[in-house]
Amino acid sequence: MNINKQKIKEILLITIEDAEANLSKSEQFKELVLQEISAGERKLIISFANVEYVDSSFLGALVAILKSLLPLNGKLVLVEMNNDIENLFQLTRLDKIFVVKDTLETALTEF
Repeated sequence: MNINKQKIKEILLITIEDAEANLSKSEQFKELVLQEISAGERKLIISFANVEYVDSSFLGALVAILKSLLPLNGKLVLVEMNNDIENLFQLTRLDKIFVVKDTLETALTEF
């Protein structure tokens, strides 16, 4: 799983560099993000700008990440999803659980 990490003030921006976020990458991605949370990160933005496809196992990894952040008063914002991924979040009603924004600028206003 290829990701790019960047700090913007106290917020960690994680950009998924792969075009597909699927079963073969979900566990590794979850572990990478959980390591960042264990290291003290509490404000995260995950960018899907390069992602064309997301499967259910990756959605499960995102839920696990969110569940680990909530008891720590952390916040997770998802940004820059294509229409297919946004539709998947709406279909699964995950758009009611996650904060989803169109742009990085609007995501930063959540913190």
